[in-house]
Amino acid sequence: MTAIAADAGPQWVNDLMDALGAPGAGLAIALENLFPPLPSEVILPLAGFAASSGRMSLLAVLLWTTAGSVIGALALYGVGALLGRDRTVAIAARLPLVKVSDIEKTEAWFLKHGTKAVFFGRMIPIFRSLISVPAGVERMRLPVFLGLTTLGSAIWNTAFVLAGYFLGANWHQVSDIVSTYSKVVLAVAALAVLVFIALRLLRRPKGARGTARQTTAAPHPHDDQDTRVLRRPALPPETPAGSAPRRGHPGRGAH
Repeated sequence: MTAIAADAGPQWVNDLMDALGAPGAGLAIALENLFPPLPSEVILPLAGFAASSGRMSLLAVLLWTTAGSVIGALALYGVGALLGRDRTVAIAARLPLVKVSDIEKTEAWFLKHGTKAVFFGRMIPIFRSLISVPAGVERMRLPVFLGLTTLGSAIWNTAFVLAGYFLGANWHQVSDIVSTYSKVVLAVAALAVLVFIALRLLRRPKGARGTARQTTAAPHPHDDQDTRVLRRPALPPETPAGSAPRRGHPGRGAH
């Protein structure tokens, strides 16, 4: 097979497709699922460009890249299933600012919307890979997971492969556009995390100040003792020397 131009995308992707053809593109996408920082928005249009150059079949590229997406997602599903719910909750509960109630709310949300999350998550950078882990933790039925993953991945992959196929040597224009989309998604995710952290930090000092006020208002045992010492009743005036001490109750006349 004719070597793909060295300046057309990452060299390691070029090497895989030069050596293996369409299966090489599928392997690159499987790795992208396991390691989200690898850019599918570069791999897929590049594979489409290779198909437009006659180096591999377009249908083979579509089939192999979708298979690679499913294999990578299945591996992460297995990680989540092996981790299990109890371990996940235990690990998350040790994270700073994270409460067990947060995990329970997330779990309830996923149980209700998990199918939509798996399907549409395949079209969101970073999350398209990570969504497989909670699906495994919650033990989503495997046929459902595989069906949704295959369909969502096929839509995402086909759009980018065809874009690269029709753009030809200008395939990198797709990467430029999607790179902006990815940055927006990451910015929104980072903002959401910052808001979560800020809200947690703002709530904690309020509780701390309330506790301090209560502690200040409550009397301390030692303070009570000091107060009692300072406020002891005054002793009666001493009886003049040589006079007999009074008996009986004060104010009562002698009999």
